[in-house]
Amino acid sequence: MAVTKMFGASVKRREDPRMITGRANYTDDVRLPGMLSMVILRSPYAHARIKSINVEKARQMPGVVAVYTGKDLVESLAPVPCAWLPPNSDLKVPEYRALAVDTVRYVGDGVAAVVAENRYQAQDAAAAIEVEYEMLPAVVDQEKATQAGAPQLYPDVPNNTAFVWRLAGGDIDAALRDADVVVSQRLINHRLIPTAMETRAAVANYNPGSGELTLWCTSQNPHIHRLLMSAVTGIPETKIRVISTDVGGGFGSKIPFYAGEMIAAAISKDLGRPVKWVEDRRENFVATTHGRDHVDYVDIAAKQDGTITGIRVKAYANMGAYLSTAAPGVPTWLFGLMLSGPYKIPNISVEVHGVLTNTTPTDAYRGAGRPEATYILERMMDLVADRLGMDPVEIRRKNFIAKEEFPYTVATTLEYDSGDYEAALNRALEIVGYEQFRKEQEAARQQGRLLGIGFSTYVEVCGLAPSQAAGAMGFQGGLWESATVRVHPSGKVSVFTGSNPHGQGEETTFAQLVAEELGVPLDDIEIVHGDTGRIPFGMGTYGSRSTAVGGTALIYAARKVRDKGAKIAAHLLEVSPDDIVFDQGRYYVKGAPDRVKTFQEIAGAAYLAWNMPEGVTPGLEETHFFDPINNTYPFGTHVCVVEVDPATGEVKFLRYVAVDDVGNVINPMIVDGQVHGGIAQGLAQAVYETAVYDENGQLLSGSLMDYALPTASMVPTYEVDRTVTPTPVNPMGLKGAGETGTIASTPAVVNAIIDALKPYGITHLDMPLTPQRIWKAIQESQKGS
Repeated sequence: MAVTKMFGASVKRREDPRMITGRANYTDDVRLPGMLSMVILRSPYAHARIKSINVEKARQMPGVVAVYTGKDLVESLAPVPCAWLPPNSDLKVPEYRALAVDTVRYVGDGVAAVVAENRYQAQDAAAAIEVEYEMLPAVVDQEKATQAGAPQLYPDVPNNTAFVWRLAGGDIDAALRDADVVVSQRLINHRLIPTAMETRAAVANYNPGSGELTLWCTSQNPHIHRLLMSAVTGIPETKIRVISTDVGGGFGSKIPFYAGEMIAAAISKDLGRPVKWVEDRRENFVATTHGRDHVDYVDIAAKQDGTITGIRVKAYANMGAYLSTAAPGVPTWLFGLMLSGPYKIPNISVEVHGVLTNTTPTDAYRGAGRPEATYILERMMDLVADRLGMDPVEIRRKNFIAKEEFPYTVATTLEYDSGDYEAALNRALEIVGYEQFRKEQEAARQQGRLLGIGFSTYVEVCGLAPSQAAGAMGFQGGLWESATVRVHPSGKVSVFTGSNPHGQGEETTFAQLVAEELGVPLDDIEIVHGDTGRIPFGMGTYGSRSTAVGGTALIYAARKVRDKGAKIAAHLLEVSPDDIVFDQGRYYVKGAPDRVKTFQEIAGAAYLAWNMPEGVTPGLEETHFFDPINNTYPFGTHVCVVEVDPATGEVKFLRYVAVDDVGNVINPMIVDGQVHGGIAQGLAQAVYETAVYDENGQLLSGSLMDYALPTASMVPTYEVDRTVTPTPVNPMGLKGAGETGTIASTPAVVNAIIDALKPYGITHLDMPLTPQRIWKAIQESQKGS
């Protein structure tokens, strides 16, 4: 698609003014007459039997309206659902109640809910509830949880193993047997806490007169929330409205359906009054889903010339105490399918053990499975290069899928749509000045300075599709998206999308797409999302799918509008529709551009309906549902340059170069912002962030005093660039950009630090590479030498 004034323009984000001036309408901003505040009392123990709960003192406290325990809600609420059920994996889904009934299984498990006239009264009353616990042994490590004698979370889940999932392509045993070199490594992809700016929140308002429930909540997929709310409460979908317009970040943590909004809805229905619940940051840390937490055993087979012939992975994925909404799909399909990366690896085998532990449940976190796969590949490529004495750039180049080989089907069965991996690598090498850097690095080592450079040549899958594939993977939903384009009589346009942006900028980019298609001013277009009472059913926003899938749906809807307008214009201009040309908001007769009707004139005519062509109905509004035929596959090369202080282990970032290929770009400024934010998250995993539990299941990194969320001073200045390889999967030729930075950056940073430590013979360290961990490794290597 040709880049024009709107498509490809760096338009400032239209949603930002209301957000940066405090005028956005988040869930906590909702104020309703008679609204009560709810507080959830959470377990301080990771594993314990509830012997008794005494709520009488709490009930008598000022302002308290009601107190509920798990037993009080058993009849009104079904268990929290799990919506991704991988087939052929011996899946066991343990019962997950909104409030624990007899056993708590992680620190933060809900025990009781208090509703009062205000939050402070509810908090005081919750503190007055007396719970007698019988302590049970806990297990937090996923490998230990599967061993004989480990504490068992559920009697019907032997060895705490919720599923064992396998995928294979080729003959991995033959590849390992016949290899010149086999490199084996245990890799840890540690646990992270999403830490969105806005914590989770819900306002439930049940109307006893109409039987309708309105739920304001922080959701990446409001219609899925509505569907699941109906399933757990028994309230018909038609009587539930979910509103989630402004969302202060999600990073995957606002995909799941949580206990909090279920409890608020049930209590509102019971009391006939609105109920608000907003978690505080401590609660967010212990009760909102976490991400990653893999232990991976990897064997990679190679020839002496660096050709990779196979890879085998055995993964232990920590699922936490329960299976969250999409949790089983993350370490299985989203991880295993991407173990070929940008490389021609003919033999691949992966086995994933999904393990239950006494920790907060895990689910999607920015990248969801793809970062874990990319980390394995990019670390192993460096390890193989080191074993063979090869340059890490050349081993990657040697194994790339060539651009003329696309579409290319990898051993895990995915068909990559398009790519030119070498072009992105070459551009990154050019920007960073690779050959010159190696000379500078050698000179620095002679002076005792530790410089390092790390690469990540990645490919990811996003715009997840099609729905038929989702069904085969056990995903209990579709992967299509919807859009309605409504032209008003004045020619103004409302676009209703099933996607639900929560920071990505689609209120701007979607308006750019419609302006491009209809030739109307950007300011004449409003984007409506996040309200099931106004928008058509949609699957939501995750997996970098909003623009690739949701944007395509609105383009097709806009084209239907444009085509209907052409029929009306032809009738008014008394010519055949084939003789009408549409250009920049004008319908004119081919060869006679002075015979013209503007888009606004056609809109007015469509609604007046005084003179309509035969068979054409009044109005100018169209809806389209788009189900892609394939995923899209962004790719690129990220390069990190660091200096490590051998005396302290401190890492200083000298440069960070990112060359991404996300296909055609609607708004370069917004894409750059997405990449910047993604790199910050992936870099932070490499050196700063980690969720740490003690052996009793207490979250030691349970606040922003203990969890190292990066500030601006802790990340480098980014040098971003792009190559452009359009995808054939959608009419825009774009691929998605929301997760590329997170997927690519983590291994680039780790590889750079390990490269800097090469003089000490250090070939691998587990993340996060904190100064203490680096310093300790240097000291141990010196003792050994």
